[in-house]
Amino acid sequence: MDPSTLPLTAALAVLAAAVIHATWNAIAHGIKDQLLAFGLIGVGGIMAAIPLVVVAARPGPASWPYLAGSVAIHVFYNLLLMRCYQVGEFSQVYPLARGISPLVVTVLAAVFVHERLGPALVAGVLIISAGLAVLVLAGRPPGRAAFLAAVGTGLTIAAYSTVDGIGVRLSHSPAGYIGWLMVLESLCVPMAALTRRRAVLAAQPPRILLSGLAAGALSVLAYGLVLWAQTRGALAPIASLRETSVIFGAVLGTVVFREPFGRTRVAATVLVVAGIVLLNVG
Repeated sequence: MDPSTLPLTAALAVLAAAVIHATWNAIAHGIKDQLLAFGLIGVGGIMAAIPLVVVAARPGPASWPYLAGSVAIHVFYNLLLMRCYQVGEFSQVYPLARGISPLVVTVLAAVFVHERLGPALVAGVLIISAGLAVLVLAGRPPGRAAFLAAVGTGLTIAAYSTVDGIGVRLSHSPAGYIGWLMVLESLCVPMAALTRRRAVLAAQPPRILLSGLAAGALSVLAYGLVLWAQTRGALAPIASLRETSVIFGAVLGTVVFREPFGRTRVAATVLVVAGIVLLNVG
């Protein structure tokens, strides 16, 4: 495996992960109480990850410091993401947070993993990030609090993407790594939700409970595919492809929620598709 390239199988896995990621985020966005939503997603993630912990090989010793670091970063990521949804509009903060991370991952991967990408791969990363930025800059700019929360979220995404990219390669067990990661990082939010939203949780209809748990299981599948891909290809283009979930989310919004796609989303989609083509020919 050449760490500076992106095989087609890895690209397809990440694109599938992007679709799944957009799906579970759409489910989460549909639950009005965000702490309750993230609590249910955490529980669903734990339930889906436990079989991986039991069945898959234990991650290698060299990967555990990275796994522990990723757990800590994920806790901050969840807190910042909830803050984003509290102070900003979903259509602004989500693309901004996801669009920042590929650029930062490109720098971090060059420094810590010594990835040297060719011109086509670098151009693909930049064009995909530009496409995601179009979704933010073409509309009303986010407020200062929303902007800072989204930037912080994007930085944590870049941080855990890089840490996990190194850790999963050292683990020699991608399934075991994702299982332990999801079990450990999913504990905090469900405990807080059960403590602070106990009465609200008991009053929820089964549909809400099941959809939240399903979203958690989908989150494990989505990130598991990304981690597997990170054992096969370069971190920077994988990070860019993963963030195409923003475009898939826009498509879901149009098909499921009857939101207008609009010229801005068309332009962003064209840029992202062009970037994907460059990643695969590079």
